[in-house]
Order: sequence, then C-alpha cells, then structure tokens
Amino acid sequence: MKPLRAVVLAGITVAAGALSWAGSRLWNSVSTLPGVPPAAPIVLAVIAVVLLATAVSIRARLRDQRNRVPGAKGVDPLSAARALVLAQASALVAALVTGVYGGMGIFLISLWDSAPARKGQSVTALFAVIAGVAVMAAGLWLQHICRLPEDPDEQRQAQVPHHR
Repeated sequence: MKPLRAVVLAGITVAAGALSWAGSRLWNSVSTLPGVPPAAPIVLAVIAVVLLATAVSIRARLRDQRNRVPGAKGVDPLSAARALVLAQASALVAALVTGVYGGMGIFLISLWDSAPARKGQSVTALFAVIAGVAVMAAGLWLQHICRLPEDPDEQRQAQVPHHR
C-alpha cells in the first residue's frame, strides 16, 4: 500500500472546494441552497479523536515493544493494517468533505450582507473545515506511525548503482 501524501489531500480539498463554491452559486441562483448540517463538525471531530487515540495507542505499544518493556503488549500486524486503511480512507473522505464545506462556506460568507441567517451556517462550515483538517492530520500521523521500517538490504541495493 502506497503512503498517502499531504499534497494529494490538499489537491482533493482545493478541487472539491472550487466545485462546491461553483455548485453553491448555481444552486442558490436556481433555488435555495440547503444549509450546512450542524452535526458535520461534530462528526468530523469525533473521527479525528478516534484516529488520534488509535495513533497514540499504537505508538506507545511500538515504543514499549522496541524498548523491550516487560509485559509490553505487541501490535498485531492485522490490527495495524486495519488502522492504516482507516487512516487513509478517513483522510481521503475528510479532504473531500473539507473542500465541499470550504467552498460552501466561502459562498455563504458572500451572502452575509443580504442573508444574515447564513452567518451561522458559514461559521458551522468553518468549524467543519477545521475538524476536517484535523482528521487529515490525524490520518497522516497514524499512517506515519504504522509504516514499516526500511529493510537494510533494500536500502543497500538502492544506494549501490547497478553497472552492466
């Protein structure tokens, strides 16, 4: 499994944000744009906390295992792989959702003067963006913790040039 890069997440977020902003403008010109769900930042924050707690737990177990702490509980490779998949999937979905709420939020800010009721929704969108960034950061950190150490033989082969 290839590691997920922050640049990819940023690209997804920006693209989704641009599409969301344009879609929000179009939707609002035809009809009334639906509001930002108040639960969005809460759900994203809970996911960020779960990812963070998982990362802290795995990191502590790996450290105890590496330091040969007596009675240290090891990390099951299958559990680490599941945590890695959860981290990457959560970060990808958070990038998309962050872009959507970011684009909507930017559009809603432009309506502050004409529709004061949209101020609360733009604040909710802002909190959703902050929570989404937290999910992406926690996912990338958990991915970093779950990576396997480099194989010394593979490192040596990569450093030695092959001549024919």
